[in-house]
Amino acid sequence: MPEKYPLIKVTPPGPKAEAILEKDSKYISPSSARAYPLVVKRAKGVMVEDVDGNRYLDFTSGVAVCNTGHCHPAVVKAIAQQAKELLHMSGADFFNPLQIELAQKLDEACPGPSPKRVFFSNSGAESVETALKLVRYHTKRPLVIAFANAFHGRTMGALSLTGSKPVQRKGFSPLVPGVIHVPYAYCYRCPYGVTHPREELACIRWIEEELFKTYVPPEEVAAVFVEPIQGEGGYIVPPKAFIKDLSTLCKKYGILLVADEVQSGMGRTGKMLAIEHFDAVPDVICLAKGIASGLPLGATVAREEIMDWPPGAHASTFGGNPLSSRAALVTLELLKRGLVENAAKIGSYLLEELNKLLPRHPLIGEVRGKGLMIGIELVKDKETKERAGEERETVVKRAFQKGLLLLGCGKNTIRFAPPLTITKKDADTALSIFDEALRAVGKGK
Repeated sequence: MPEKYPLIKVTPPGPKAEAILEKDSKYISPSSARAYPLVVKRAKGVMVEDVDGNRYLDFTSGVAVCNTGHCHPAVVKAIAQQAKELLHMSGADFFNPLQIELAQKLDEACPGPSPKRVFFSNSGAESVETALKLVRYHTKRPLVIAFANAFHGRTMGALSLTGSKPVQRKGFSPLVPGVIHVPYAYCYRCPYGVTHPREELACIRWIEEELFKTYVPPEEVAAVFVEPIQGEGGYIVPPKAFIKDLSTLCKKYGILLVADEVQSGMGRTGKMLAIEHFDAVPDVICLAKGIASGLPLGATVAREEIMDWPPGAHASTFGGNPLSSRAALVTLELLKRGLVENAAKIGSYLLEELNKLLPRHPLIGEVRGKGLMIGIELVKDKETKERAGEERETVVKRAFQKGLLLLGCGKNTIRFAPPLTITKKDADTALSIFDEALRAVGKGK
């Protein structure tokens, strides 16, 4: 018989979880901010089981990592076979056939003319670090532009591009110099105080008419780093014209466009990459998270003429190792054989149903997203849009207690980021629990 989930046998955290949490408090760095006391034992598909036997419906997918679902049998089989043949041989010093095959597949999967070059690393932050070094090397320009609310990682270069939360940067200065942050097209909270459709151009107009004419010479800007859909900053979806006009602006001044697709890529939005929704082709693409179904892997993909640095300029001991490369090859096949399409289909259904909840719940200010990258922004008042940060945390924890795993993003948004394998039944179960949690916190209808 299939295992039932959600199923709460004992109020979490149970006794086994409590013992592990106590040990964690003694030995693990306190820098990680855990959302709630979930202690995972195993997972399968969209189900996660904790050490006390509670089973949860996972709408986090390991923070948009397990796009093919937890422990997909095809991925597990490939990893097991590869583990018997070769675990590691550094691609920095020798040739790895799997790494080369994966680079070719990514060239084919990413927009833009071929051939493209690929550098493999171990994480999203490393893929961004690679891009930052690359654009400066190639253009010989010192400056880069990033956006408010952006999250690009926590290593020093990626952190310098990040503009998500002060706690992520506090105490680590001086950061990498030469990074200028500008407003993103966060239309629900437009930084320019204008309304649709004018805001589609305001952010771009400000860069060209104010930034470039006051203190940032455009000929000294190497690249613009942008998340086509912002992730940790709040699952913010910009107007279509924002990315397209940004691309046009970059071309005008010989600036490279770097798309950070670490969270939004690999089928998450109902297309292989989120930027495909915006009719723009970036010069450099940063990938990670969902690329290898849970194994550590990052990739930086760039036009051939851009990735022109010499041997020794950049390298990684573990990047693109045989195990991760094999998992990524299987992941790409699974995505192309129906999971991207399923993300678009179920994502559309979830957006439709969540928008039906909007008028019934005073807490819901806006529902936004593409595919299975959906954000629900919570507010104390729909007119003033005062952020409901504490209420967001309470809703997430109540959902956890009822067997639904959710995470926040931004200051007051809840993200829906389930595996791309979810069914309509899974979606309905999540909607029911989420509705109940909202009513308990916000007294909705």
